[in-house]
Amino acid sequence: MSHDHISVGRRVLDIEARAVNALKDSLDEQFSAACDQMLKAKGRIIVTGMGKSGHVGNKLAATLASTGTPSFFVHPGEASHGDLGMITPDDVVLALSNSGETAEVLAILPVIKRKGTVLIGMTGRPSSTLAQLSDVHLTVAVDEEACPHNLAPTSSTTAALAMGDALAIALLEARGFTAEDFALSHPGGSLGRRLLLKVDDIMHAGEALPAVSTDTSFSDALLEMTAKGLGMTAVTADDGTLAGIFTDGDLRRLLDRDLDIRKASIAEVMVTDPITIATGHLAAEALQVMESRKINGLVVLDADRKPLGAFNMQDLLRAGVV
Repeated sequence: MSHDHISVGRRVLDIEARAVNALKDSLDEQFSAACDQMLKAKGRIIVTGMGKSGHVGNKLAATLASTGTPSFFVHPGEASHGDLGMITPDDVVLALSNSGETAEVLAILPVIKRKGTVLIGMTGRPSSTLAQLSDVHLTVAVDEEACPHNLAPTSSTTAALAMGDALAIALLEARGFTAEDFALSHPGGSLGRRLLLKVDDIMHAGEALPAVSTDTSFSDALLEMTAKGLGMTAVTADDGTLAGIFTDGDLRRLLDRDLDIRKASIAEVMVTDPITIATGHLAAEALQVMESRKINGLVVLDADRKPLGAFNMQDLLRAGVV
């Protein structure tokens, strides 16, 4: 028996898309009130929910925490056996339940109310017990589940997830949360590497820096380049400032010149106005410079234009910036 899986998939996506789109019309002053309560909370946002709502709540707590709103998830069943001690009057509890009648969630409400903790309910039924006991209620009602039996939580969980994202991003913008702030919460991710890693973190410095003086012979400069393996060498003046650089690309171009390289000094063949980057710049900025100028490496200079280090595209690749 064959099934048209593509048609089923499209039907599910259509139903869930309509459910999310319908949420726009349900946003009212309650949404603003929920945001205001979360913004002024002195403690954390405690998210709770059972079953599929709990899975959505776990994701929402993680999204809030990574976008500038300290948050964590508390399982309502565990809350009844000691974890309610995690909740304080300074917190805000965001409770998810499509029916608004989930027994494990309702069981912890008296303690939450007794603590004086603000309660925000997110349900599909404004008349439910959870909705009525909440200080703020967010409606995530859907016309139908994507399940053909209208039973398996599908559209309802998608709607709750989307509402949670709307809350998180509204709070993010209200706090002025930046990409750099996000990176601080994701130092191990690619965004963190791009936004936090500096050229100082990846450059070859000290003895690993390929550098010669202006009176160095061309052949000795090539030996320095080969030994350090960056495909370049910095050339320094008597005062230690950068006088120029010489790269593998310059060597290939030099073959077209009428020059006796056996007798030449590096000062005769170096590039005297090289593209460089100052210490403290982001590695992502260096990548943009290198790509736009079509070069494979950069020398890092201090405030006095003295070479501190150097790196090439391979270093950026190894660091995960590319």
